[in-house]
Amino acid sequence: MDDVVRLLPESVSSRIAAGEVVLRPASVVKEMLENAIDAGATSVRIILTDAGRTAIQIVDNGMGMSVADALLAFQRHATSKISTPEDLYSLSTFGFRGEALASIAAVSEVQLRTRREEDEIGTCVTIHGGGTPVQEPVSCPKGCDFTVKNLFFNLPARRKFLKSNQTELSNIMKEVERIALVHPELAVSVFHQNNEILSLQTVSSFKQRIAAVFGNGINKSLIPVSTETSAVSISGYVSTFDGVKKKGAEQFFFVNGRYMRHPYFHKAVLEPYENLIPVSEQPSYFLFLTVPADSIDVNIHPAKTEIKFEEEQLVWKILNAAVREAVGRYEGTTSIDFDTEGMPDIPVMSDPAVQVRQPKVSYNPTYNPFNSVSEKPRNSGNGDWTKLFGGVLDSKLKEASQDYEKPFASESALEKSSGIIPCFQYGGYIVTKSDRGVMIADQRRAHITILYNRYLSQQRSGESASQGLLFPEIMQLSPSDSALLAGCEEELFSFGFDLSDMGHGAVAIQGVPAGLEGKDYGALLTDLLHSVTDGVQEESDKRRERMALSMARIAAVSSTKVLSVAEMQDLIGALIQCGLPNRTPEGKVIYIAMDDGELSSHF
Repeated sequence: MDDVVRLLPESVSSRIAAGEVVLRPASVVKEMLENAIDAGATSVRIILTDAGRTAIQIVDNGMGMSVADALLAFQRHATSKISTPEDLYSLSTFGFRGEALASIAAVSEVQLRTRREEDEIGTCVTIHGGGTPVQEPVSCPKGCDFTVKNLFFNLPARRKFLKSNQTELSNIMKEVERIALVHPELAVSVFHQNNEILSLQTVSSFKQRIAAVFGNGINKSLIPVSTETSAVSISGYVSTFDGVKKKGAEQFFFVNGRYMRHPYFHKAVLEPYENLIPVSEQPSYFLFLTVPADSIDVNIHPAKTEIKFEEEQLVWKILNAAVREAVGRYEGTTSIDFDTEGMPDIPVMSDPAVQVRQPKVSYNPTYNPFNSVSEKPRNSGNGDWTKLFGGVLDSKLKEASQDYEKPFASESALEKSSGIIPCFQYGGYIVTKSDRGVMIADQRRAHITILYNRYLSQQRSGESASQGLLFPEIMQLSPSDSALLAGCEEELFSFGFDLSDMGHGAVAIQGVPAGLEGKDYGALLTDLLHSVTDGVQEESDKRRERMALSMARIAAVSSTKVLSVAEMQDLIGALIQCGLPNRTPEGKVIYIAMDDGELSSHF
């Protein structure tokens, strides 16, 4: 039998390696931004075409590279960051594995123009799909100008599964947010289709950078967190109780200046908020953790966003305590706090010679203002309280009694004369009669399904009604959410939204779909944007369905709302018009039904 194990050709192995590092255009932007920071850049421009699908250009003013370095940088495992195994455990830079440029060049058409300050002339290196580099001298400014064209041109399957432009652009902006937040000294600008979509100037503090990225309005909902221990130093901000969100909470961990995801530490931040905020909402947080470089391992994931801590449980406890202390301090400041400066300190009496008599209170335990005219309070009128309301109360009680008894009236009379469905409410459920016998429906799920079908029907027929707002509501979007909004404005308009771009991430909500008046429009828009995050370009119908479902969830009645008989009848009637589906758009059961035989079996 012939041997079956063989070495892969370099062209194949390089593409496999590239797949681990370069997942989408955002991966390229992340790697190049980190390289620019490592090179000492103070200004970076990112220029995108078709959300990076067609072209990504990143220009920085860093130290640049020599001719030899520019050529060697595209070789696999070429790096200036490490030289011995021990260096892996004391890293203070971002890119260190030496695979980024080689991986990017393997799946795209790359051009690098670079010059050091001491060089009179720069160099240009061009590589096509991982082929042989071509180098030539060129005139260019100090730093690096890196251009990537036609990403995944030689991997059509990978290119095919890229998401829509707005989703890919949103992913890019998320990477920019993460790096810009931790480097307030870095000026960053982003252009897409020749339009500037982000401009961040150099600022002096972390809080100023948070406000620059997410809007000045976030300042009032930030609580400072700070603690110093021998194991870890923690600083940053968590949100106030008013700043929590159902969706779209800004949550960032940074370790030694590097962004990371850490579900275990995430729980440490959430735990102090338990029983203080609604279960469905989460706080935002921007937290820096500084630990000794040799106490973490950042090389356990190709994207270097998952980090292993040597003393994970200890760090968890310190983080939890720091957030708990900050939240507790904030909760204490919300109460009335009088300024006591200059006020006399009145001591507690402790002299036994001073006798303090307890005041005595006398009252008539048999007094009833409604029984005796002689004892009635001043201006109370007649002692008979029922006459005080002129008989109005009797009529209201009678009407309420009749409404309450309606579900138990003659079914035949109700159905034949007016088509009214007899029903009553038990908790969040509506009990009514069906053709099979008894039906018990979840009122919130029923209403979500009704509204979902109504919104989609109106949108498809072009009959969606918009309710203008007397005072437009201004909402500040993050750069990643702004990218999502730009890609789904048409769908939002078709549902009845009237939005105006105010620039720099600010959006004016001037109109909303009819029926959504009085809701939290900012939360609604955020929820809609995040509902389409995973939608690909060809799934416009799916995007509309997700939007309709998000709107229905926000507009639907709660499970705790007490409904009138008329409201219950309208709800069941509308559900019947939907064809009585037994499942919500999410697949949850709406109602259960029991026929007479099944009902009798319980007795």
